[in-house]
Amino acid sequence: IMIRTLRKDIAGYNELQTLEEAQEETGWKLVHGDVFRPPQTSPMMLSVMVGTGAQIGLAFVFAMLLAIFKVTNSMKKGQVLTSIILLYVLCGAVAGYISARIYKFCQATNWKLNSIMTATALPGVFVCMFTLLNLFLSFAGAATAVSFLTILVLFLLWVCISAPLVFAGAFIGLKATSIDVPTKTNQIARIIPEAPWHMNGIVTMFMGGILPFGSVCIELAFIMSALWLHQIYYVMGFLLAVLGILAATCAQVSIVLCYLQLCAEDHRWWWKSFWNCAMAGFYLFLYSLWFLSSRLDLVGLLPVIVYLTYMSMISICFGLFCGAIGFLSSFWFTRTIYNAVKVD
Repeated sequence: IMIRTLRKDIAGYNELQTLEEAQEETGWKLVHGDVFRPPQTSPMMLSVMVGTGAQIGLAFVFAMLLAIFKVTNSMKKGQVLTSIILLYVLCGAVAGYISARIYKFCQATNWKLNSIMTATALPGVFVCMFTLLNLFLSFAGAATAVSFLTILVLFLLWVCISAPLVFAGAFIGLKATSIDVPTKTNQIARIIPEAPWHMNGIVTMFMGGILPFGSVCIELAFIMSALWLHQIYYVMGFLLAVLGILAATCAQVSIVLCYLQLCAEDHRWWWKSFWNCAMAGFYLFLYSLWFLSSRLDLVGLLPVIVYLTYMSMISICFGLFCGAIGFLSSFWFTRTIYNAVKVD
């Protein structure tokens, strides 16, 4: 349906028209002079989050491939988790490259801070959360407290391997030519008309996050049981297929919502395309609260704090991955459709 609609739009826009007809045009072609205007709000944060989300997704794909080819044993959860952490560290160049490419397109200049933020933002948040949790467990005398040596090894992985790879990827991304777009951006931004209620940013965020989460919610029940109920999960090939379905769902949701937004003559799609899919992480956290109340029998406050901390980390990673897919899909979509129409 989407492809048929776009073909009809493009064919109509490309027909020879009189001056009066051209002036009466409506729809997404009207915003061709503003659609590639960089976001006014925190382009650095957007580029960092998209780059980090791409790094998380690539690390997870490689971890699933290692489990499928029996390099790692999927029966051992610790081994799978270790492989994901190591692969995340080794995929740092991808985050640096994508973040730098987006940041350069936004015509921003503080590329050093952008590279540092890409290397430190997510690990820094997780280190703070993990350190507070570990201090709490140590004071409580829990056996699950992590040793200082383990924390030191993780810190050295981050400083000695991940950060240099991010800087190397950022250097390559900054040296590459800027991303080409089919239209020129006007000097003065177009006035955005009042949008209908269903195209409000908050409404599309909560609507858009449901479908990506819904595409994995059945498989999520088995994964949560394996993580917290000591069950065994070994169908890594099927999990990789579910990851592909999740990525395709995020892309479709983002493209459809971006198209509707452009038809409403709103060119501010950058952040919306990210949050429309990233809200799936919020739904995952809500699901974890339901799982805690209905499936787990945790005694005391300490296990609940541990559970919520780790599920917060997983939800953040899940949201970043979905948001990165949504943004990159909308960026590709806008370049494709505006490249197909004749613009004066």
